[in-house]
Amino acid sequence: MSRRPRRTFTPEQKAEAVRLVHETGNLSQVARDLDLGRSSLVEWVRQAEIDAGDGPTGALTTEERKELARLKRENRTLRMERDFLKKAAGLLRQGDRSAFELIEAERRRFPVRLMCRVLGVSPSGFYAWRERPPSRRRVDDIRLTREIRVVFREARGVYGSPRVFEELKARGHRLGRKRVERLMRAEGLQATLPKRFRRATEAAHDLPVADNQLDRRFDVGERDQVWATDITYVRTHEGWLYLAVVMDLWSRRIIGWSMAPHMRTELVDGALSMALGNRRPKRDVLHHSDRGSQYASFAYQRKLRDAGLRCSMSRRGECYDNAVVESFFGTLKHELVYRHSWPTRMSARRAVHEYIEVFYNRRRRHSYLGYVSPAEFEKQSLAAEAA
Repeated sequence: MSRRPRRTFTPEQKAEAVRLVHETGNLSQVARDLDLGRSSLVEWVRQAEIDAGDGPTGALTTEERKELARLKRENRTLRMERDFLKKAAGLLRQGDRSAFELIEAERRRFPVRLMCRVLGVSPSGFYAWRERPPSRRRVDDIRLTREIRVVFREARGVYGSPRVFEELKARGHRLGRKRVERLMRAEGLQATLPKRFRRATEAAHDLPVADNQLDRRFDVGERDQVWATDITYVRTHEGWLYLAVVMDLWSRRIIGWSMAPHMRTELVDGALSMALGNRRPKRDVLHHSDRGSQYASFAYQRKLRDAGLRCSMSRRGECYDNAVVESFFGTLKHELVYRHSWPTRMSARRAVHEYIEVFYNRRRRHSYLGYVSPAEFEKQSLAAEAA
């Protein structure tokens, strides 16, 4: 049995039905005579009593209900305008063409007339724009946007517009950085900013410390001239996983790393052993760290001397004395650690290993290196030296 279509009634119809109820005193009969639902008629009678001043305290009259409904509609419209303005903020000064593109992209979420009113364009202009064939630049924008999505996804969602621009340029695209920035903003693609770095090593000890020979001279001109090292931590459901790295400041490459559930000297010793095995330096390398007890320990200092490395340490409380490694840790945290939750230390270890060896060292474009990866920078530099 099909349901009867929902009917609407004018104020006059309601008033006449209420009058008949009052005259006859038989609400059920009036409902049958007028083919009305009994509950609807009861509500009309109750509302008429409220409008006449005979209703319960606090009950809304018909006019007050209308005003409340109007305010709710107005509030809903204002919320939509606010939400749409957040989307449109980056495009308001780019002309009607960008405004129309935004309206087209958001048609399923917001009314067209509301968006046109917010952006100061006419609905007729928008619909006329939709009927026009796309321009050559618009077609190019669509193609480039697809390429940008691919690059952004391959970069694990961590590239901002400068790195995406450099990657597209390396792939043979001829375009400007501002165009990439505009298309990424329109797609809502943006890199997250790193959180403030927190120190992991413990400097409260009575062990001898070395002078700061590096003195923040981070621009290094040769391979294996300065190595910098430090420790950070990664949270897992099993507990903390600690990571020590050794970086060649020349190429910003991580040449040694070690992970363990503790911060004992064995942790930093493992990272140094890997660096020595990977590089086998033939020159006098400056080894820079903070004043942590692991680096100041007798065993670690003996290993530095045996390997022929000179020791340099940051000044007390001066985190910027080792800023490059701390910057790497900030990058690691916001590009990997803060985006994932690991049930075990082993799962975190695998992810960190893959990030360092596969992504950071060999693929991630580094702004200091002219937007090439550390591995590519070393390859190009060594090829230039051999030429």
